[in-house]
Amino acid sequence: MFIFKGRLGINLQLMKNVYFSSFLRFSSSAMMSSKFKNTKRIEGLDSNVWVEFTALAADPTVVNLGQGLPDIPPPSYVKEELAKAIAVDRMNQYTRCCGHPSLVEALSKVYGKVCDQKIDPYKEILVTVGAYGSLFNAIQGLIEEGDEVIIIEPFYDCYEPMVKMAGATPVFIPLRVKPCVASPTSSGDWTLNPDELASKFNSRTKAIILNTPNNPMGKVYTREELGVIADLCIKHDILCISDEVYEWIVYTGNKHIKIATLPGMWERTITIGSAGKTFSVTGWKIGWSIGPQHLIKHLQTVQQNSLYSCATPLQEALAQALMKNFNCMGDSECYFNSLSWELEVKRDRMAKLLQAVGLKPLIPEGGYFIIADLSSLNVDLSDMKQNEPYDYKFVKWMIKTKKLAAIPISAFCGPGTRVQFEKYVRFCFIKQDSTLDAAEKILTSWSKQKS
Repeated sequence: MFIFKGRLGINLQLMKNVYFSSFLRFSSSAMMSSKFKNTKRIEGLDSNVWVEFTALAADPTVVNLGQGLPDIPPPSYVKEELAKAIAVDRMNQYTRCCGHPSLVEALSKVYGKVCDQKIDPYKEILVTVGAYGSLFNAIQGLIEEGDEVIIIEPFYDCYEPMVKMAGATPVFIPLRVKPCVASPTSSGDWTLNPDELASKFNSRTKAIILNTPNNPMGKVYTREELGVIADLCIKHDILCISDEVYEWIVYTGNKHIKIATLPGMWERTITIGSAGKTFSVTGWKIGWSIGPQHLIKHLQTVQQNSLYSCATPLQEALAQALMKNFNCMGDSECYFNSLSWELEVKRDRMAKLLQAVGLKPLIPEGGYFIIADLSSLNVDLSDMKQNEPYDYKFVKWMIKTKKLAAIPISAFCGPGTRVQFEKYVRFCFIKQDSTLDAAEKILTSWSKQKS
């Protein structure tokens, strides 16, 4: 038996130690890798249109009309109420799990008046971390594995992954151009086909998600259209999750109607609202769910075992802002009314700018987005990534060459309908005049290059 001494022996021993350590690390890594794998409930949900396009638009030279990010200031009294709330020591501590008392009471008064019924502030309202939180609580609290949930296209993009995370199956149905309309010019030219909608309901259907006014299209559902949905909900005994975050932003000639106010719908509807959309404070991330106690209690269970509560001073400030407007509802100075008047001017300006460059805008009836048909532009996108929908490629081309950002509409569609909507893009117009001026400069220059 040979015993190696000196430097050779030391080197061999070092090599042995290094090899053994490497082996252990490799083995441990191989063993742990399966433990680090994602759960099945988030499989395939890692891509996100906001993450991708917000990063592309981060260049300060880009005029960002993509993300629904207001750059107009909220009412001064909203900010002042927050400053007051923060100055009170007890407002910087935890508050009630399901909603700060002053806020749920204010919401009860506002929506009691809107819905013309008494709403229990503690049993029929839940305050959440944004409308996202309301949607998540509703789907986690009410949707089972194996259920089917009807989603109307185009839809806000989080609906589909939230349904899938609950183990349910999304069932898509698209809005279609009305048969009597040759060339759509308004979001009102699109509607659901009643027979097609009825065909989506079956014994596995648990809920339908409604969004009115719709994002991204801006469609405001009429009483007749809501009646068709309500009748099917009642016939098949299913739930309605109604996302109404743009409820106050409705333009001349249109009226927002809550489906929960239709006969037989209160007891089966969760209505979702948002402080971010109501007062142009999207960074506050305060939302709410309103509905009957027998439904809201399940959402409260999800909240108390997950996020628990929302920021106390933000809720207190919001409560005061709501009460200020509750006391003047219907008057011209009420922000619930004045914001839509201000935005209607911006909407019409945006439409003219898009028309000038050859885009065909669909005038929205509500919300603060406008979608435009880009079919007639015939932009050569052959050098862009080929395995993406046309609108994805177009927006990336526009950001790169024109320094103007938008959002592709196919991101708001299920896989079977993306082709139908991939020639549309969405622009946001809740912007200061200076931002719209910068967009106008880009579009005017673009128009001159085409002529």
